Amino acid sequence: MTTSEEWIENLLVGPLHNVTKRLQTLVKQRSSESDAAVWDEIPVLIETGDQDTSIRQRRHELMQHSFFHLDVWLKEGKDLVVRDSSGTSDPYVKFKIGNKQYYKSRTVYKNLNPKWDEKFTIPIEDVFKPVSVKCYDYDRGVSDDRMGAAEIDLSMLNLNSPTELKLELKEKKDDEYMGYILLQCTLVPKSGEEKEQFQQSRTTTIRKSAGSLESQARKLKMQIWSGIVNIVLVEGQNLMAMDDNGLSDPYVKFRLGQEKYKSKHKYKTLNPRWLEQFSLRIFDDQSQTLEISVYDHDLRSDDFMGRATIDLSEIEKERTHTIVKDLEDGAGTIKLLLTISGTQGAETITDLVNYTTNTKERDDLYRSYGIINSFKNLKDIGWLQVKVIRAQGLLAADIGGKSDPFCVLELVNARLQTQTEYKTLNPEWNKVFTFNVKDIHSVLEVTVFDEDRDKKAEFLGKVAIPILLMKRGLRRWYALKDKKLLGRSKGAILVEMDFIYNPVKAAIRTVNPREEKYMQPDPKFKISLMKRNINRVTQIISSIMEVGKFLQSCFEWESKARSITAFTVFLIITWFFEPYMLPVTLLLLFLKNYLIKSAKEAFSVESKEEVVSVDEEEDDEDDDAAKQKKDEKKSVREKFQAAQEVCLQVQQGMDMVASLGERIKK
Repeated sequence: MTTSEEWIENLLVGPLHNVTKRLQTLVKQRSSESDAAVWDEIPVLIETGDQDTSIRQRRHELMQHSFFHLDVWLKEGKDLVVRDSSGTSDPYVKFKIGNKQYYKSRTVYKNLNPKWDEKFTIPIEDVFKPVSVKCYDYDRGVSDDRMGAAEIDLSMLNLNSPTELKLELKEKKDDEYMGYILLQCTLVPKSGEEKEQFQQSRTTTIRKSAGSLESQARKLKMQIWSGIVNIVLVEGQNLMAMDDNGLSDPYVKFRLGQEKYKSKHKYKTLNPRWLEQFSLRIFDDQSQTLEISVYDHDLRSDDFMGRATIDLSEIEKERTHTIVKDLEDGAGTIKLLLTISGTQGAETITDLVNYTTNTKERDDLYRSYGIINSFKNLKDIGWLQVKVIRAQGLLAADIGGKSDPFCVLELVNARLQTQTEYKTLNPEWNKVFTFNVKDIHSVLEVTVFDEDRDKKAEFLGKVAIPILLMKRGLRRWYALKDKKLLGRSKGAILVEMDFIYNPVKAAIRTVNPREEKYMQPDPKFKISLMKRNINRVTQIISSIMEVGKFLQSCFEWESKARSITAFTVFLIITWFFEPYMLPVTLLLLFLKNYLIKSAKEAFSVESKEEVVSVDEEEDDEDDDAAKQKKDEKKSVREKFQAAQEVCLQVQQGMDMVASLGERIKK
């Protein structure tokens, strides 16, 4: 190396803010004016050398570590592009390194300024590979639309220091403004031991996921679940119109952790009434948020209509709640009945082992339902307590000659459930349940089921106990019967009941319409029933023809006595009838219907105090060919179901006509 080269290298190593001035002075002293223009570019070259030196130092610092954690806080997106025909998008974000995806955010529906607020960690083995951030618009049934992409250069991040990033989304060969994503990244170096621990934990996670089905089955049999969420999907109101005819074909999806349920779809309505009952299990290690999503059924791809969530940790257990839940963005309301029961363990309130009679609480109950409070809260008639102790000699429903029985108690729309006792025909539940009685004429239904892995409970036996026939404080065995309560089933159940009520409230409630029970047995089309209804209608028509013949005979004087009687009746009606009598009669009919409607509203099942004002991660993308086959099978099943519904409607219509005719005849 020459002396001049060594001198310039020493200048580069020295303080760079003095180098520029020294070189410019040196150039002017040692060079001609023509050469000075060339040497004026030296400061720029020196600054570039400074940046290169800083990058080399950063690379050297990063190469000291073999493993990193990238802590990411995905905050929000701004001004994202429109991808849906409605003028919005359903954005979500994927984080990839190379071809491997490390994280996928939730979908924010119908929003161009989504707020995710999600935190996660990405393992980094090669810090010089950029992290690809891609934004997509979620479309159900078809491929998702791209909304732009960006990259995170990890080598530009400071170690152990949060860095705020604004990633502008772009597409290749396209300069269109597509918005940006705000996030915070922290690059944390890890030691070699921590890297080995992470790799071992990842291997363990892969093995666990491979055996997830077995572990779920084991969970169900060991009852690791901590409770049962029983839901009755009643109806929807004022849902969004998604079809060209101004209507929709709505259905509802429920999700609780890994538990899912999908309702039937109702054709061409914005106010569907489903009346479907199902149960979801609660696990301690899973989310306690119940996700509700409403879709419009279409032949090609279903349209998203709205969503809502319910935090189950805020719901009181062992009690049936009437919930009217508003969907997001004013997309309508969903009404359902929700009960959390089936809990087990000695720490629960409903466990008979820890239950002791509280004299003070009992005195308060007698006082609250005393004669003095007869006109307060007329809907609350009384208090019912049921102790479900055990059962014996049940029917063997499993192959090994055993059953997995649990007991369900229903009082009109209130539904509570015990835990499951596995592999026994003589289960001991030892549970205490409490009901609010709204009608003294209600009937308590106690049903025993066998739990199966596919969650389809098998009926073992049932008993119906009217409240008025209950013996207070008497522990009694009840023989189980079949579903229709006509014949005996195998086994018996031991229960004890206690009932406190206000007689004045009960009397007032007696003269009002019964509380509507939402869950009724589904009507089925039966040829025998159809024939019977046709015969009933035929008989009504025959009766009408006979009346016509009778009137005709009166005018033809076939019988003098009959004709004279008919003529006398005609004269009396003609003499006493006045024109004002017709509108008065109609007014009385209107008044009667108004009083009935007012009584129904006053003693409605729903109480405003019980009405509780309380997001869906999209399902995994299905293969197009598999989805097409599934749609074909579904369409055949739906056609058969539609034909069956038509036949059922005809059957019910015939029954209605026959019943009306029989009432008129009587």
